[in-house]
Amino acid sequence: MIQSMTGFGKATCEYANKKIVVEIKSLNSKQLDVSTRVSGLYREKDIEIRNELSQQVERGKVDFALYVDNSGKESVTQINQSVIESYYQQIRQLSENIGIQVPSNWFEVLLRLPDTMKTETIELDENEWLEIRKTIAEAVNQLREFRVQEGKSLEAVFNARIAHIGELLTQIEPFEQERVEKIKTRLQENLQALSEKIDYDNNRLEQELIFYIEKLDVNEEKVRLRNHLDYFIETMQNEKAPGKKLGFIAQEIGREINTLGSKSNHSEMQKIVVAMKDDLEQIKEQVLNVL
Repeated sequence: MIQSMTGFGKATCEYANKKIVVEIKSLNSKQLDVSTRVSGLYREKDIEIRNELSQQVERGKVDFALYVDNSGKESVTQINQSVIESYYQQIRQLSENIGIQVPSNWFEVLLRLPDTMKTETIELDENEWLEIRKTIAEAVNQLREFRVQEGKSLEAVFNARIAHIGELLTQIEPFEQERVEKIKTRLQENLQALSEKIDYDNNRLEQELIFYIEKLDVNEEKVRLRNHLDYFIETMQNEKAPGKKLGFIAQEIGREINTLGSKSNHSEMQKIVVAMKDDLEQIKEQVLNVL
């Protein structure tokens, strides 16, 4: 079963009064392209996160976010009381020594001075990281489920379009013999009109006519096109991540359809070829989203 590269997953956990949130979003891309936004406390794990995503997500443009919903804080800022008391005593002493008035806005003055605020940095606890890893795994699973659901929609589109191209291929058959007879008749009428002016060898003409008709034969193209259609469905159903391969098969389908169009030499056949191309363009557009 195919998967889409488009998906979204979100999971949360709580640890030490903190609500930790993991979000993963993916879009289509030729290769794996991971972008991370990791809250400061967990930034040391960025490489580990990227390695895990590369193994689990495989391909696509991936945006990953790990942050703390502010029910708690990663660091605690406190007033450094001992430093402020020291500043206070020094300013009072200086005021007495040189005879200047002490400030009336003590707190405003003191809090502007260096080191009056201290920040206690909280180190990442290993147990906390284990909980976060579980949360990341949960978000990845949600992303996969989303991709699977989107993949089912894509599979339905591909089945319908491939089946329609196959139906159109059978519609070509009634016009093939009619086309050959029309070509023969047109050539014979043109030659009859020129027969009084040009002398030609009937045997040689018959050989050339057969050669010309053979060049317009589309049986080989029809067989190859049918095989490509079957191979597309087989690959879609049996391979794990067939996106790139399906793109190559779609190119081969396009080559056979184009050859049918160039050989058709019949208005109704050309209309059928145009309808095939319309189906194929929609397949190519959606194949870009397949993992």
